[in-house]
Amino acid sequence: MKALRLVQVGQPLELHDIPLPQMGEDDVLVRVRAAGICHSDAHYRAGISPVDPLPITLGHEVAGIVEAIGRKVRHPRLGERVCLHYMATCGMCVWCVKGHEQFCETGAMIGKSRDGGYAEFIVMPAHSVFLLPDEVPFEHGAIMMCSAATSLHALHKARMQAGESVAIFGAGGLGMSAIQLAKALGAREIFAVDIQPNKLDLARSLGAVPIDARAGDPVQRIRNQTGGRGVDVALELIGLPLTMQQSVRSLARQGRAALAGITGENFAIAPYRELISREAEIIGVSDHLAAEIPTLLEFARSGKLNLSKIVTRTVALDAKAINAVLDRLERFGEDVRVVIVP
Repeated sequence: MKALRLVQVGQPLELHDIPLPQMGEDDVLVRVRAAGICHSDAHYRAGISPVDPLPITLGHEVAGIVEAIGRKVRHPRLGERVCLHYMATCGMCVWCVKGHEQFCETGAMIGKSRDGGYAEFIVMPAHSVFLLPDEVPFEHGAIMMCSAATSLHALHKARMQAGESVAIFGAGGLGMSAIQLAKALGAREIFAVDIQPNKLDLARSLGAVPIDARAGDPVQRIRNQTGGRGVDVALELIGLPLTMQQSVRSLARQGRAALAGITGENFAIAPYRELISREAEIIGVSDHLAAEIPTLLEFARSGKLNLSKIVTRTVALDAKAINAVLDRLERFGEDVRVVIVP
């Protein structure tokens, strides 16, 4: 089968012919119909976030059709439409039993520590495979498995309640999902911070108040529009020290900043003024939970989460085209989400 692989960190991905992945008795072989290209993949290629082992097939946003099942698998069935929770987990360790399988003691994330979906086929444990409703296109099902799922988990970690205000730093794939999910969960007011005019226009069309960070300090503009109060919840979805600072500084009293963006750099805060005196919180967000996927799929099936404007274009399983998309992501380009259609 064809697979697009990271062979050396810092170098372009390469298209290889490799054998079909081997299946175990509890596994499912999926023919990939869509694989999202995530900003994390650009981080993996650049070495900002390490991957192991090499070479490895990238891609952790995957949807497709069940091609084969292991001897012990009862669900899903052959031919069913599915999407993949991107952690292959044991289901038995203390973290899996507690429902925090992103910390599974033997877990492996596809596209990072085991082969992912930039390929024609992928193997996953059956308990990591979810039925994709007929109403949801493969392209949408794929990107839901990271961008939308992580946004929902970030809102849950931030304990967002109906009637609260939310600021979203980064109106890309995660941000556009976060806007719709915050609205579905009852947010009173949603601010979307970015520097790309097309993304700000899209955020406005989804019901957010756009904040153009090029036009002045976004923290001050958020405070001006909230009567000086700030927001109850801030999501940082970019991974820049500056926007992490801004997310914390935008908080109201007892506000919560949930940080999901990946960076290797530090950022500074003023502990008393920005945290202690407000009883504010900074919360780390790591991936998402399998238990959240059914809720997410229902939001998509019912139309509360509509990703038709989020998938800006598709590309073939082609090294030149996909490396070009990753290059644009490293420059924080204008694309919201690009999906590979093998």
